[in-house]
Amino acid sequence: MNVEQIYKDADALLEGHFLLASGNHSARYLQSAKVLEYPETAAKLADALADMIREAGVEVDTVCAPALGGVLAGYELARSLGVRSIFVEKKEGGMELRRGFEVKPGEKIIICEDIITTGGSAVKAAKAIEALGANIVAFASLANRGFCKRVGGENEAKPECKLPTDVPLFSLADFTFEMYAPEECPMCKEGSTAIKPGSKG
Repeated sequence: MNVEQIYKDADALLEGHFLLASGNHSARYLQSAKVLEYPETAAKLADALADMIREAGVEVDTVCAPALGGVLAGYELARSLGVRSIFVEKKEGGMELRRGFEVKPGEKIIICEDIITTGGSAVKAAKAIEALGANIVAFASLANRGFCKRVGGENEAKPECKLPTDVPLFSLADFTFEMYAPEECPMCKEGSTAIKPGSKG
């Protein structure tokens, strides 16, 4: 499966001058919402991700996603794995389980995102679930921005990766883009202005 081509076909691999959530700038940006707006494509990607998880022998009871970005990916992965889907939502300093969702002590849970960058949101989601007694058996995402090491990937984890080293990350592809501090950004030096393409911009 050529995941990069799927993103390109959905106009979800953007090129330009972007301000990232980290404050850094980049000439490329992944907009997974554009891929996931087509259920057939979302199902194809989730099925491939589920196959990787099954082949690794990971046992899972529930898929949990950080809202809002991971909800569609998490739901589709849960469908493909034949398990239930829940999500956590932001609260000050972290995330929490709401809307009547419950987890049981010892329940095996995968944290699923659309994209893993440093894994910060996924770790916050994991902490919220672990605080309720459940076990995080894996992290998963459609795309990996290359900071964290995924099962079967060639990239080594970078210092920025926040995911624990003893829990596997399953992802369909690595997308490694150059990022620049604003004061070192070549596009800024050429007079271009960075835009925020994500959910906050």
